[in-house]
Amino acid sequence: MKQPSKIADLIEAFCCLPGVGPRTAQRMVMHLLERDRDAGLNLSERLQEAMVSVVNCERCRNLCEDRLCDICADDRRQMDMLCVVETPADVMAIEQSGSYNGGYFVLLGHLSPIDGIGPEELGLDKFGDRLQGVREVIVATNSTVEGEATAHYISEMLAQTDIAVSRIAHGIPIGGELEFVDGGTLGHALSGRIRMNSGGER
Repeated sequence: MKQPSKIADLIEAFCCLPGVGPRTAQRMVMHLLERDRDAGLNLSERLQEAMVSVVNCERCRNLCEDRLCDICADDRRQMDMLCVVETPADVMAIEQSGSYNGGYFVLLGHLSPIDGIGPEELGLDKFGDRLQGVREVIVATNSTVEGEATAHYISEMLAQTDIAVSRIAHGIPIGGELEFVDGGTLGHALSGRIRMNSGGER
């Protein structure tokens, strides 16, 4: 049976979401049409508002509704520290941890020559302009091949400056058991180890 064109178009539109294939999209559409049209209308209104109103912060490129995001506009933040992340979702994750009080720079991706994504596409020229007054850059790109390449490029950018460059540790999750951790994660944990005492120092 052929779907009515508007339903088929809506199912296809839902497929643009990550992890949503045709079957999942069809279930979502049918749920809204059969059981919750008010939620569907609210969803469409909120989506349209966000697509029109949400922009990138002029300073850090995070998502916001004004010229500057709430983080960049907050004079209580330690803006001499700059955390470099790949996406606005990474900013949200770090902020929810409550463990960081500095500024950010959002790359909106990672280096990927195969996909035509180089330093210019990541706004690394603008990143260079953000470094005035910064004493430490924390590179918090993902531990993928592309994320590691991006981290290396940024550290090379800053090699001739007085800015300290650090990389977030990737290792064993809290509550994790070593026998269930993959070798790559164990390798990162070992190479990113921290000293617990002053033993062995001369």
